[in-house]
Amino acid sequence: MNKNNTYTNFIRNQIDIDLEQKLHTSIQTRFPPEPNGYLHIGHAKSIFLNFGLAKDYKGRCNLRFDDTNPTKEDIKFIDAIKEDIKWLGFSWDGNIKYSSHYFKQFYKYATELINKNLAYVCFLDSDEIRTYRGTLKKVGQDSPYRNTSIAKNLELLAKMKAGKFLEGECVLRGKIDMRSSFMCMRDPTLYRIRFDKHHQTSNQWHIYPMYDFAHCISDAIEGVTHSLCTLEFQDNRRLYDWILENLDDFNKPNRPHQYEFSRLNLEYTVMSKRKLQLLVENKLVSGWDDPRMPTISGLRRRGYTKVAIREFTNRIGISKVDNITDMKILEVAVRDNLNIVAPRTMGVINPIRVIIENYPEGKLETLQSPTHPQNKTMGKRDIFFSRKLYIDRADFKETVPNKKFRRLAINKEVRLRSAYVINATTFDTDLNGNITTVYATYDPDTLGKNPKDGRKIKGVIHFVEATKALKAEFRLYDRLFILKDLGKNNNFEQLLNTQSLIITYGMVEPSMANSKPEFAYQFEREGYFCRDNQSSNKLIFNKTINLHDTWKS
Repeated sequence: MNKNNTYTNFIRNQIDIDLEQKLHTSIQTRFPPEPNGYLHIGHAKSIFLNFGLAKDYKGRCNLRFDDTNPTKEDIKFIDAIKEDIKWLGFSWDGNIKYSSHYFKQFYKYATELINKNLAYVCFLDSDEIRTYRGTLKKVGQDSPYRNTSIAKNLELLAKMKAGKFLEGECVLRGKIDMRSSFMCMRDPTLYRIRFDKHHQTSNQWHIYPMYDFAHCISDAIEGVTHSLCTLEFQDNRRLYDWILENLDDFNKPNRPHQYEFSRLNLEYTVMSKRKLQLLVENKLVSGWDDPRMPTISGLRRRGYTKVAIREFTNRIGISKVDNITDMKILEVAVRDNLNIVAPRTMGVINPIRVIIENYPEGKLETLQSPTHPQNKTMGKRDIFFSRKLYIDRADFKETVPNKKFRRLAINKEVRLRSAYVINATTFDTDLNGNITTVYATYDPDTLGKNPKDGRKIKGVIHFVEATKALKAEFRLYDRLFILKDLGKNNNFEQLLNTQSLIITYGMVEPSMANSKPEFAYQFEREGYFCRDNQSSNKLIFNKTINLHDTWKS
């Protein structure tokens, strides 16, 4: 960290140099999502970077939707993206920008390139363009349309704009270098024909700019100083620079410059919107906000906090090294945050009934338990005790299996959390041999203190009083895939973890009737949970994370 308590990196170092040399008087960044899906945690890394830099350097950050491909875009994605950015704690400067707002300017700059003999209309189809482009080991060949006259190219572009050609019949290409060692410089496509209705411009346009053409010009129009993107666009920086250097309005020292950083690749999941969309479309998950998804809305629904996500991005840092990030770094960040902020409660996920035989019939006792054991300012909460309780099935064994077992068994005492010491005496089973009811006695002199005779009680288990307990659904989530690194595996759907969602039903304290959606609670000894944000009429709790790392790599 630097003297301002911010995490430093090569981008901040470059900004410091640019400001010191007075290349820029202020900093402007941008966050340019394509509205063709929900944002994922990799986008969160970019959001914290772009908006964070603008905040730290007292600059500006635009939100600009890269809406240059009407076949994939939808207004619902725009709304979701805006909500995610706000939830992460940021607001954009000025009005929301859209690449489509600059369509007239893009067209003007396309004609400028034609007039400079730097662009031409090409009638090769996509397969032919690919063949002519060559390979990494074989240089490309000039298109037969490359030397069409300037006047003819202007005429053809106007016809493209007027919808006089079919989709795929022709494209506008930059005239650069078919023998370049960089594939992106071998006469890249700048415009293509689309007849789809656009969510902003309706049917006004029949041609749409490619990302590489629109992106750099949008940056320049908006006054972006540092255009930050991930490493897969590193080679494309040459095209970014070529376009701006060949347009009179932008060929200036203080024009935007592109800088690349490594994208976030996270274990046991995919970070491709195309693959995430396949999971949604094929109904392998319940939607973009399924709590197993790495989307911001999915993580939010699962109970991950913006503080934890920010801390995670701080811990992994900004670099130029591509790697696979250990899932445990994210989980530790979440666990560290929730341990501080989550109030405690009790829930029994897999309940069996306990009857305290020496406790009076009909009596209901109100006890108190700390809302947070370390944070006394959270106060205490009421819990209840009576003759009938629920404990978790895993907390009872017929006989003590080993010396380390510190839960309930026949003739073995255990303390109930914030309540009494009990001792199991016998139990009932159903026809299949499953335990249904445990019978026990309690020691009335052990509330908040050890037995008077000095015997040691080594175990503590949680419980819920039966008459006031509320039924609840628990959704237990695990990692979405069975492999750490899915790489470029096209059969990724076959690698889904079939145990990534287990639904069970249990009991919770009555106070959980007022639990808030997305708000974290620690169910003592069970883990961190939050109430599902789509189930206001039902008590459904999504498991955020275990109290401790239990994943076996």
